[in-house]
Amino acid sequence: MLSRIYIKNFALIDTLEVSLHNGLQVITGETGAGKSIILGALRLILGERADVKSISKTDQKSVVETEFALNNQFKKFFIENDLDYEHQTIIRREILPSGKSRAFINDVPVTLDVLRTLSSQLIDIHSQFETSNLFTPEYQFKIIDGLSENRQRVQEYHHEFSDFQSLKIQLKKLRTQLSEANKESDYKAFLLTELEELHLDNVDFEELQKQLSIQENAGMISENLAQVLSRFHQEEVGIFSFFNEAKNKLARIAEVSQSFAELHGRLETSFVELKDIISELENEAERIEIHPENLAVLSELNNRINVLFLKHSVGDITELRAVRDQLAGDQKGASELESQIEEIEENISAKEKSLHVLAARLSKNRKKSIPVFIKKAESLLKKLGLEKAKVGIELQDAQEFNAFGKESIQLLFQANSGFPLKPIQTAISGGERSRVMLAVKKIIAESDDLPTLILDEIDTGVSGKVAEEIGNLMREMSADMQLIVISHLAQVAAKGNNNYKVVKKDVAGKTQSTIIPLSDQEKLNEIAQLLSGSRITEAALAQAKELIG
Repeated sequence: MLSRIYIKNFALIDTLEVSLHNGLQVITGETGAGKSIILGALRLILGERADVKSISKTDQKSVVETEFALNNQFKKFFIENDLDYEHQTIIRREILPSGKSRAFINDVPVTLDVLRTLSSQLIDIHSQFETSNLFTPEYQFKIIDGLSENRQRVQEYHHEFSDFQSLKIQLKKLRTQLSEANKESDYKAFLLTELEELHLDNVDFEELQKQLSIQENAGMISENLAQVLSRFHQEEVGIFSFFNEAKNKLARIAEVSQSFAELHGRLETSFVELKDIISELENEAERIEIHPENLAVLSELNNRINVLFLKHSVGDITELRAVRDQLAGDQKGASELESQIEEIEENISAKEKSLHVLAARLSKNRKKSIPVFIKKAESLLKKLGLEKAKVGIELQDAQEFNAFGKESIQLLFQANSGFPLKPIQTAISGGERSRVMLAVKKIIAESDDLPTLILDEIDTGVSGKVAEEIGNLMREMSADMQLIVISHLAQVAAKGNNNYKVVKKDVAGKTQSTIIPLSDQEKLNEIAQLLSGSRITEAALAQAKELIG
């Protein structure tokens, strides 16, 4: 139940605070007094967008605060959102001069999503301009599901449907990825084969370059090595013989002069090194053979690798191996995508079976409740002056699952006898909308746990006996819930358990709106004024007393 409203620095409201009670709370006031401003402030509690233009004093923040009396059924919400549960819970919105908006539950900052989730379970505001809700499948399913006691089943279905939708989105995404992968798969497979054929893990590119250079220059290398070795081994004039002779002569010098011993040692070492070099040169000369076939193989391998360097824009074998591994991974990735798609398709199939069962249960209960709705609605409409009105609900199987099951809904209406029922959006007139909506709200209120319902001038355009019945109907609705009604009808005001009036006055040269609770005498005068206008007559007072009863 909404027990208190506090508004500060919002449009024409400087400061407003009012306590509310259970039952039927009726708010009256002249057109333009500020009733819509109060509703606009309350819509901030429902999480609607804040507008910095609503701030009256632009250097101060605007505050809308409400206090609700809660029962223990809300404890779960507070625990799940890490909030302190209070029987008297305060919800507040603040609009800062900068335009930034903040939301609080029991002084704890919360997101607008959290605020909306809680407030939507506490309060429902319905304006005369919102009767188009009747035309939406969401609202029509809400009507029939409330009567069907389908709430738990609807929650189960929504949970499964949400998972089903998520799986379908995933499947679409994966199929797109696989399609893109398949477009390039043949070319990538060719590139991978091309790389794998070279056995890159066994290729030492530097050694390949070395062997290729040797093979390409084998003739020149052999000829020069032969000449070098010839110079070393020529008798009498060969380098080797000369070096050996020089070593021996220096040895004799070292025997008589110790100062030459070190030089002799160094020459001896050089001679050993020279012998080793000559030996290796001889070995290399023996190994070098001219093999045109080997040269062709090495040239082909080198050319293929260089072509791949250019094709893949890399500069060495390591990078080329990385390209190969990436291509192999892509091929594996496509295979994994196919496996994922297959798994998700199986999950979707399982979800579809579950949804079929849940949707069938929903539909079965809905069909049972349609006659109940028709009976209640037509009875209420008769009281509200639409004696010949007929209503109906048509359920049709749908091709695909939707947010409400596997069927579509159409609320049907006809105000006159002798004519067929038609979709309500094409059959209802402006004067009938408010009464039909009130009847629907009454039916919903009987099956909904919503603590507070606010009706904003939903009784516009009616008078006389119908106005009296509207007042009686609202009084009935308020027996099980808090009903706050903004009205211009004396017949409705007379039924109020508590009455309030929105007034506008000038304070220090500035127009301000506020709301005041009415005493019994003030209530009587207000009703009389609604009946007779600005001048209250004795007849109006007498009629007002009769209406109050």
